[in-house]
Amino acid sequence: MPVPIFLVDAFADGPFTGNPAGVCLLEAPADEGWMARVAGEMNQAETAFLVPREDAEFDLRWFTPAVEVDLCGHATLASAHVLWSTGTLASERDVRFHTKSGVLTAKPKGDWIELDFPSDPPVPATSPNGMLAALGSESAEVLRGRFDFLVAVSQAATVRELKPQFDSLGGIDARGVIVTASSDDPRFDFVSRFFAPRSGVPEDHATGSAHCTLAPYWMQRLGRNPMNAFQASPRGGWLQTEVAGDRVLLRGKAFTVLEGAIA
Repeated sequence: MPVPIFLVDAFADGPFTGNPAGVCLLEAPADEGWMARVAGEMNQAETAFLVPREDAEFDLRWFTPAVEVDLCGHATLASAHVLWSTGTLASERDVRFHTKSGVLTAKPKGDWIELDFPSDPPVPATSPNGMLAALGSESAEVLRGRFDFLVAVSQAATVRELKPQFDSLGGIDARGVIVTASSDDPRFDFVSRFFAPRSGVPEDHATGSAHCTLAPYWMQRLGRNPMNAFQASPRGGWLQTEVAGDRVLLRGKAFTVLEGAIA
């Protein structure tokens, strides 16, 4: 029986912006090898696989073309969008996702979707040998969250102009490296980019889970909450963040660009 699959641009300002994610609607749990092959075929930063539980609850797993990951924001946003836009779930219903990072929720907020994710405040860390050189940034504040290194630089222009050495970054013992600075654009509070070659994603376009680290970092330094964030990837990523205790609320928009079925 054909399996419905979608391509959705998440944390986007319109179609063909933000971060594309595959979303696969399953009727029952699937073999891990099959999901990995589907993710490889989709060849997006992540493909989400949803299995219904009861009412408005779903099991959710995420795969890059190379590995399964424990937390992914943009593919979660895309999953909620698909459930509502296809009528699988009524558009006013909140969604609860059961994942490797606990229960995550998604709520409709007009044209936006709000995700409730665990906060991941970074702590000061020693820079791994070669990391700053691979980024092309010699002077920076280095911190570490649960998944990623956070590198804070002094100028937003530095973030935009980075040309990382991905082979070298792939040797860093972390899911990825976030580079960030306060924004020079009055529409945003901070900017960032995210590199994860070790996970099979050289540069991610709009990374919700990275903002679980960025939001508490910038709230402390800027004294602002909520905040507007821009991920300065080639496609761009538009997010709103709000720290709420030990949680971070991530808000963004999503647009379906392709619908199909796996034969």
